[in-house]
Amino acid sequence: MSRRLTLCADDFAQSPAISEGILTLLERRRLSATSVFSLSPLWPALAGELAQRAPHADIGLHCNLTHPFDDSARPLGHWLLYSRLRLLSRPALRDTLLRQIDAFAEHFGRLPDYLDGHQHVHALPVVRDALLEAVALRWRGRAQPYLRAPDRLGDSGDSQGKGMVLKALCAGFAGKARHRGLCTPDWFGGLYSLTAEADFPGLMRRWLQRCQDGGLIMCHPGLPAEDSSDPIGAARQQEYRYLASAAFVEDCQRNGVVLERFAQPLRLGS
Repeated sequence: MSRRLTLCADDFAQSPAISEGILTLLERRRLSATSVFSLSPLWPALAGELAQRAPHADIGLHCNLTHPFDDSARPLGHWLLYSRLRLLSRPALRDTLLRQIDAFAEHFGRLPDYLDGHQHVHALPVVRDALLEAVALRWRGRAQPYLRAPDRLGDSGDSQGKGMVLKALCAGFAGKARHRGLCTPDWFGGLYSLTAEADFPGLMRRWLQRCQDGGLIMCHPGLPAEDSSDPIGAARQQEYRYLASAAFVEDCQRNGVVLERFAQPLRLGS
C-alpha cells in the first residue's frame, strides 16, 4: 500500500533563487507544499505565480521572528531564552503574527492552508499561545489551518543532538493544538545539519522508508545564487538537484510514497 507524504519547501520569497527553485519543483510535482515569508518585499510580486501552483499544493505561512524582514526580528537565541523564561509579550507576538497572516492573505487572496515557523519559533512556549490566539481571530467561522508540530519529529537525520533539543523545546505543542481543534501531521522529518557535506539524498531515502502515512517532511531547496546572507545556500543547491532528479522519483516509487497535500479532513476524523 502507498503512503501519503506532504513534502514542504520552506522559505518561499526569501530570495529570487529560492523562490524560482520552489516554483519549478512545484510545477514538476516534486513538492506538495511550500511555506511563505509574507513580509518579504518579494512576496507581492511572487504571490500570483505561486497561486498558479496552488491547486496541487498546500500554501502556508512561514511564521517568522528571526529573519530580518522588519524591526521585529531578533536572533533565535533571544526567542529560545525569553520563551523559556516566559518573558515574552503574548499580545505583541499575536499582533506580529496577525500582521504576517494578513500580509499573506492580502496578496494571495485567501488565508494560508497551514502555519509553520522559521527555525520552528511558532512552537516555542508563549509564541504558541499567541499563534493559537491569532488563528482563533482570523479563522473564525472558516475551515481551520493545520499546524506543523516539531515535537512529532520522527527522525533527526544527521543531527541527533539537534533533534533532542528541538523536541524538548517544543514539547506539548501538538497536544495543545489538538486541544484547540487544530490538526497536525503525526510524523515530521527533514531535520539535518543543512551543510554542503551532508548526504541529503541518503537522508531523504531514509525518511522515505521511515515516514508514516500522512506525515510531513520539510526541505529547503533553491537554485544556485551568490548570496552571502544565506548560510545554507550550498545545501539548498544539493537539495534542489536531488528533488529535481529522476532518482528522487524512483526512490518515492520504491518506497511506495505518494506526494500529496495534507489530507486534513481525514486526519481530523481519525
